[in-house]
Amino acid sequence: MLVERLLRSAEPVTAVVAPPGYGKTTLLAQWAERFGPRVAWISCERSDNDPVALWTGIIDALDRIAPVGDQARALLAVFGGGVDVVPGLVATLSKLPAPVLVVLDHLESITSPQCRTSIAEFAFRVPDGWQLAVSSRDALPLPLSRLRVGRRIVEVGVDQLAMGSEEAAALLRLAGAEVSAAETDELVRRTEGWPAGLYLAALAIQSGSPATGFSFTGDDRLVDDYLHTELLTRLPRGQAEFLVKTSLLDRMNGPLCDAVVGGKQSARMLEELERRNLLVVPLDRHGEWYRYHHLLRDLLRADLRRGDPDLVRAMHTRAADWYEANGLAEAAIEHADAAADTERATRLVLELMQPVWASGRVDTVRAWLQLLDKRPRAPQYTAVAAHGALIFALLGRVREAERWVGVAESLPVTGTLSDGSTVAATLAYMRANLGRAGPAAMRTDSVLALEGLSSASPFRATMLHCEALSWMLEGDHERADAGFTHAYDVATGFDILPLTALILVEQSLLAFEQDEQAAADALLKRAVDIVDTGRFDGYWTSALVFASAAQAAVRRGEMRAARQYVRRAAALRPLLTYALPAVSVQALLELARAYLTLVDPDGARAVLEQAQNILRRRPDLGTLPAAVRKLRTRVDQITVAAAAGASSLTTAELRLVQLLPTHLSFPEIADRLYVSPNTIKSQAKSVYRKLGVSSRGQAVKLMAEWGM
Repeated sequence: MLVERLLRSAEPVTAVVAPPGYGKTTLLAQWAERFGPRVAWISCERSDNDPVALWTGIIDALDRIAPVGDQARALLAVFGGGVDVVPGLVATLSKLPAPVLVVLDHLESITSPQCRTSIAEFAFRVPDGWQLAVSSRDALPLPLSRLRVGRRIVEVGVDQLAMGSEEAAALLRLAGAEVSAAETDELVRRTEGWPAGLYLAALAIQSGSPATGFSFTGDDRLVDDYLHTELLTRLPRGQAEFLVKTSLLDRMNGPLCDAVVGGKQSARMLEELERRNLLVVPLDRHGEWYRYHHLLRDLLRADLRRGDPDLVRAMHTRAADWYEANGLAEAAIEHADAAADTERATRLVLELMQPVWASGRVDTVRAWLQLLDKRPRAPQYTAVAAHGALIFALLGRVREAERWVGVAESLPVTGTLSDGSTVAATLAYMRANLGRAGPAAMRTDSVLALEGLSSASPFRATMLHCEALSWMLEGDHERADAGFTHAYDVATGFDILPLTALILVEQSLLAFEQDEQAAADALLKRAVDIVDTGRFDGYWTSALVFASAAQAAVRRGEMRAARQYVRRAAALRPLLTYALPAVSVQALLELARAYLTLVDPDGARAVLEQAQNILRRRPDLGTLPAAVRKLRTRVDQITVAAAAGASSLTTAELRLVQLLPTHLSFPEIADRLYVSPNTIKSQAKSVYRKLGVSSRGQAVKLMAEWGM
């Protein structure tokens, strides 16, 4: 028996791949039931096409087995769920004792390359005593040949899932169909053992059809015809219409269906359809949420598309109304878009994109931006583009940031947003953060933004920081200090902790310039405490905190702590780009000074070269260019050769280093980083030379020892 085979399996990965209706979910459910209570079951949906959303679902499922703790969620929020995070994420989750079975059902719903690569990495890192089971109607996003060679995978396909006469007879009996042995054999022959076909035949037999009149396998058209003939046409008209109309929902409950179809008995209807085994699947134990079997849903949606498009749009509008009214605004976006309600979709994206990005779900925000980019421009779209530019700037994704800057600046700047802020103020907010035209323009834009931002807008704190920073860049420390104090008060009031830490370290730098050593150290300590407590290690704002903390540690003679802070700052170097030039150059300057005090001139040179690259694109940054030139001159005067090390890695090499511990090949890494395979090979050789190793494995081992 197949379930027994899976229970005995020692391989960490099980893959069940077959077309719809072959009982993939049923097999995994039977295995899970026999496995015991330590099963984390995730039914994949379209909304999981963001690695953070996917891994959050996995963590939530594991949390129902035993408390997982906060560390895994913090990793996701700070670093996302990309392939480079999976090794650390799995190491954290593996503290949950074995045995554990993780089931990813309906994996065909996952189409995001980021998610698929993340799952593949998990397959190579399944903890000892754990098992990962995946089911899909399509080819799997797994490097199957490597898993086969390593004897790490059990594969179950159509041949194993097709039913024989004995299994078919049991299914028919359970479905309430009285069929002789000879008729069962004939049904198995005609359906080729396809479980869904046998089940549908049982439903038809219950309705009075002859047992030998079936001849189909998994062909979509034949299945559709059969479902129409033997299922939908035999239902009361009201039930059939209910099925078609509610098929536009991925999941449903009574109140939602009432809103969509305009009825009052939807909950009872769903219960009745489930009771009659009409391909309606419960999603919880309370009989509240349901979905339709994929075979039935695809058929119903095809019927829906052939109906009245105005009615379909109206139902999508009702669904969006219900979701928004019930605090499920993300689901409302999809239905608002399907209803061609671009204004509502744009408003909801604008409200959600900042908190969703802050939770680490960058791919979700990107998908929303792509969705709106294909639609007519709603009045609030300028603000969406402006915030999109800043989100990608903070992530160090310069190309995407520049693209959205162009979009924002090409659109009208009139109108008022739902929070009372003006569109013009939002655009000024973007320009002030980007600092493309120097300190004076940064200050002008900050003031314009503050005049038009709502009094309840948390972005006011950022503008106060930008205004104070502009004075600091021009050498007016008194005005800068007063501005940072005001910015700190507002940021604290809005509980914007990463910005609060950044403001404190700016104040610390000013205090140090004025020889107020004790005050500088106290301010810096508060900033570090905020970052450590909030686990903001991966935030762009934390680079300046860590770099400054490294120098302070050197001054105290705490060299080990200084090196740890330097490593934490260096890990953020890929985020320090010309998209957000002022603070990026500040952080690189402080990091270079830290390398110098640690007698690492090569590290200082690499960091200063990165700062100079930013200044080539953004030369008007007040006092910073002169400071970079002065420090570079000092470094160039050092003639003693030091051994190359991780500190001398370029930002491109740092991006490569993050992916070396993963299963990705060099061509796959090249594709992910948008460079040629030859470039990756050259970068890898440079990395090995600087680390003093000769292979990828040795580099990974050394980085692990260094905590990189």
